[in-house]
Amino acid sequence: MLVEKKERVILGVDPGTAIMGYGVILEKGSKMELLSLGVIRLDHLDDHFLKLQRIFEKTIGLIDNYKPDALAIEAPFYGKNVQVMLKLGRAQGVTMAAALSRNIAVTEYAPRKIKQSITGKGTASKEQVAAMLQRLLNFNETPEFLDATDGLAVAVCHSFQKISTSGKSKTYSGWEAFVSDNKKRVK
Repeated sequence: MLVEKKERVILGVDPGTAIMGYGVILEKGSKMELLSLGVIRLDHLDDHFLKLQRIFEKTIGLIDNYKPDALAIEAPFYGKNVQVMLKLGRAQGVTMAAALSRNIAVTEYAPRKIKQSITGKGTASKEQVAAMLQRLLNFNETPEFLDATDGLAVAVCHSFQKISTSGKSKTYSGWEAFVSDNKKRVK
């Protein structure tokens, strides 16, 4: 029988070659606590391979510092510029490699899925996602870059995806039904 841990730390990453956002949460049962959020600035570096090296090193640093049980990462969005897609894919791959080198499970989420899980709307703006996260995790600080809350959103999205092993999972017909059944979880 599979035994679930009572607590787990989730590192969420919004990969980027100019600015990489991250968020770290501690999940205790059905509650979440913000441990950290921030950005890793890479826009001052000209060499793409040096950026990839820094992404790897900084991700390893976050992993060694917070000891996450899981890494959740945002999948690159599909754009028209192939070079941008290639660079983002490399940044994502290096981040995944850092986690895998420490035997940490990696899960990838589409941007639309992340927004949907946080706000209930897959087309929500970065500002709407940040505002909802502030309410969910009870913090007032506004990060300098929305990339930080984007990284945090990936971690929270991963937390919301828990699959019940008790067989007592409940489905909801909409946000209002969820809120009425979970008044203690929503402020």
